Amino acid sequence: MPHIVLLGDSIFDNVAYVRGGLPVADQLRASLPPEWRVTLLAVDGSVTGDLGQQLDQVPADATQLVLSVGGNDAYNASGILGQRVVSVADALNLLAAVQAQFHVDYERALHIMTALGKPTVVCTIYDSIPGLGQVERTALALFNDVILRSAFRSGLPVIDLRLACSEAEDFSEVSPIEPSVAGGAKIARVIARVATNHDFTRALSTVYS
Repeated sequence: MPHIVLLGDSIFDNVAYVRGGLPVADQLRASLPPEWRVTLLAVDGSVTGDLGQQLDQVPADATQLVLSVGGNDAYNASGILGQRVVSVADALNLLAAVQAQFHVDYERALHIMTALGKPTVVCTIYDSIPGLGQVERTALALFNDVILRSAFRSGLPVIDLRLACSEAEDFSEVSPIEPSVAGGAKIARVIARVATNHDFTRALSTVYS
């Protein structure tokens, strides 16, 4: 029996942000054939360094793992954007240090995941959040670069949430950095499409939106 496990943060664990509507995990169940199972291990507020605890709980019968993490890492590091610098080069050096740390954390988590020997899908961090400025959107590109490079290096399929969730209605009115029911439906549909159509026997990265 196919069994998808959702790992990461509130992109999947968004029940608190949909005001009684269906969260991502339930929408995914509705998007899949009835014999498929979905387990939610993602935890709202998690950062990349927290994934070890979630991975320890992956059921032995899991057939596919889907990861969405990094948004909270970026949020926690966003204070750096207010630091004063003398030159653009100084600013880039600060950003490079943040990106380098995220690279270490993400690669470590992905290594643990792939060592489980189960088909794995990763997601980028969306950047069409209402009110998000150009500076923040540019900084997020550094985190997404790490995710994409890591996925391509490992031959993993990628769900590009920047393309999947690109409209204001895709984000929660409770907290604009979280997916709404509409955004969650888009995320669920693309996960279902990848899970049922991607050829995981080939180490070939494909970007889905």
